[in-house]
Amino acid sequence: MSEYIGELMAEAQEWRARDAAWWRGLTRKRRGEMAEAAFLHKASKLGFGVSKPWGDSDPYDLIVDSGKRLWKVQVKSAYRAGEYGGYTFHAYGNEKDRAYSLKDIDMLVAYIVPEDLWYVLPVSLFRRVKGMKLFPSSRRRRSKYEAYREGWEVMGRK
Repeated sequence: MSEYIGELMAEAQEWRARDAAWWRGLTRKRRGEMAEAAFLHKASKLGFGVSKPWGDSDPYDLIVDSGKRLWKVQVKSAYRAGEYGGYTFHAYGNEKDRAYSLKDIDMLVAYIVPEDLWYVLPVSLFRRVKGMKLFPSSRRRRSKYEAYREGWEVMGRK
């Protein structure tokens, strides 16, 4: 089992935008699994403990142990940019009319695959919005969420 997880983590670390055809060929479910594997690798490298809940009925994907508390984390990913280099992320699960709340998750972590960038966003940001656009490399647009780019300290990085 640990060999399989090691292979998944290695694969998650190596894939990038240059593999966009491969990424597009995956189902949404598989893309989500790959984003979770990439998150597991990144968070573990940063010293966090990461656990995967049994099943997928909860609104969160992973539980992160910062050493001070446990965080319920929802991982989202985007692999292609839209207009002006923006990547769109939705702050809801299966219920599109209802954004995640504090009772659902603590953090939404957005992974931009081509840029290999992470945004660590507290769920409190989504009280009035159900989505966001991130512009990590656009010269024309900036996102109000740039303060959360690689913002692992929000979870009290060890």
